[in-house]
Amino acid sequence: MPQLHGVDIVDTFAEAFSMSATRLIVTAASAKWAKTAADVFTGNATSVIACDCEAGLERVLEPDETPDGRPGVSLLVFAFSRDALGKAVTARVGQCILTCPTTACYNGIEDCPKEKQIGLGEQLRYFGDGFQISKVVGERRFWRIPVMDGEFLCDHKLGTITGVAGGNLLFCGRNQEETLAATEAAAEAMRSVRNVILPFPGGLVRSGSKVGSKYKGLKASTNDAYCPTLRTLVKTELPEGANAVYEIVIDGLSFDAVQQAMRVGLHAAVKHPGLLQVTAGNYGGKLGKHHLHLRDLL
Repeated sequence: MPQLHGVDIVDTFAEAFSMSATRLIVTAASAKWAKTAADVFTGNATSVIACDCEAGLERVLEPDETPDGRPGVSLLVFAFSRDALGKAVTARVGQCILTCPTTACYNGIEDCPKEKQIGLGEQLRYFGDGFQISKVVGERRFWRIPVMDGEFLCDHKLGTITGVAGGNLLFCGRNQEETLAATEAAAEAMRSVRNVILPFPGGLVRSGSKVGSKYKGLKASTNDAYCPTLRTLVKTELPEGANAVYEIVIDGLSFDAVQQAMRVGLHAAVKHPGLLQVTAGNYGGKLGKHHLHLRDLL
């Protein structure tokens, strides 16, 4: 088995899926309120297994990087179809960004064909109850919707792209403390990569899942092969001495972006003591067409 800094790297691959994706640029009067809007918008958006979308903060934007010269954030959102993506984004912007003090919301996917765009302001404008105003700048249409602290400004449409979701790494370590530190280092390194998000809490997953369950109607259940307390009860995949496992799931706008995030995360994690093995989850290559081999990350 290949090693990196003395850590075993399993010769396997992460199996990822094609998903519809978009980018939102959210600005506000202060970085505090832009980040607040991001936090609320991305809540309960970890996995499409049980959420309407997968969403996360791509990065914080400086005023000279935003359309209106204010502090902002870039958010990425993923769903299984363009229609599902449009519904999720409209609902979340309406509930979480329109409601947030001082915010505005802009399209972050440029040069997108009309047939691949989803609605934003074209749906939210009705909240203006007839007082909304359309503004066209060049070929771009905006909506000004009156709200109690002034106006909410947003793009009429959002561009979409076919992204890659479900890239992943599993970090197996001696104990919870050491494994958590290594996985946190991996997540921190991954956040330096553009065009990706880590949709789970703090970027980490403690409750990794497998497909199916003994209970009828449940799509996924605990990944028992990596649960330390079940080592003697199931066919375990845990290496000798491992007592904790954390997973990182990566969604990105391209295969290359997801692969690069996995690469920098792997190289950051293996420098930490207590990490014994890094592996990845897949379904034998039968479900997702994107295979991210760990040997290519070395």
